[in-house]
Amino acid sequence: MYFASDNTSGVPDRILTALGKANSGYALGYGADAFMDQVRTRIRALFEAPEAEVFLVTTGSAANALALASYCPPWGAVYCHSLAHIEVDECGAPEFYTGGAKLTHVAGDNGKMNPDALQDALARAGRGVVHHVQPGILSLTNLTECGTRYSVSEISELSAIARSHGLPVHMDGARFANALVAEGCSPADMTWRAGVDVLSLGGTKNGLMGVEAVVLFDPAQAWEFQLRRKRGGHLLSKHRFLSAQMAAWLEDDLWLELARDANAMAAQLEKGLEGCADLLFERGGNMLFAQWPRGLHRQLQSAGAQYYLWPDHQDLDGLDHAPLSARLVCSWNTQPDHVGEFVRRLKIHA
Repeated sequence: MYFASDNTSGVPDRILTALGKANSGYALGYGADAFMDQVRTRIRALFEAPEAEVFLVTTGSAANALALASYCPPWGAVYCHSLAHIEVDECGAPEFYTGGAKLTHVAGDNGKMNPDALQDALARAGRGVVHHVQPGILSLTNLTECGTRYSVSEISELSAIARSHGLPVHMDGARFANALVAEGCSPADMTWRAGVDVLSLGGTKNGLMGVEAVVLFDPAQAWEFQLRRKRGGHLLSKHRFLSAQMAAWLEDDLWLELARDANAMAAQLEKGLEGCADLLFERGGNMLFAQWPRGLHRQLQSAGAQYYLWPDHQDLDGLDHAPLSARLVCSWNTQPDHVGEFVRRLKIHA
């Protein structure tokens, strides 16, 4: 009954096997290994972007912050939702790596930006006024921090607004694979065809030991990103152990298979919660947010269920009947009996 996060799961055997093979012999460092050539070729083919540049880092925070820094100056504004991961879960990393860019919130329900709110924020940005930060970049999180999903049409609409004001677009895709398979579109449709300039393609939450890719659809930005990655301490010398993971993840569409499995378990969990919990948001992939009484949370966690309360400043002290919300995340190796046991115990104690 482990639904704390998809990054708490282990690593698929195919990835571990690939790492074992990569450990044999010698390979050039810093991304000059043959595995990285495979990764670059595969991502370019998957995204139908033959000129895209691809770089690997070990964390999502590094991927997001370095990507944003490559496009946004220190006096710029990064337009994001108030619940965006770069705002609530990265301890100021985007501000640090950009040298001081300001995260500027754009309102919207269910973790998604409202297009009118974005248009209004950009119209009031104070472009050309020395007293204000200048519009820098739009950042979208897909899946969102509420577990919802931006559709291709929604991404296109927001990107078009950004472009009309001269802004590039970044996508935080820590759960990009989950959003992609749920949307049922191609990687190109969800990114550059919809107006996205740079993608943080998350692997760690979808089975990898610790690899994220930054995909730059404009190769002109590649050199600056390389310099920032090195200066920021995120260029690994034994890079082949990143490349080998990513290459195996992409081979035979394992990444999509893992995401489908996680989404399917979340759908099963969603069905099991019907009638005994209130769902807070529409499920967009492999995350659910639900609410039930505090006393029931205590019963479930005493029985061994693992998940986070949401928001995380809540606690289990207080009246049994008072409602508390939870975030439940399914991973690539969540099993039907994990979901079944959780739902069974929920219904027993409800």
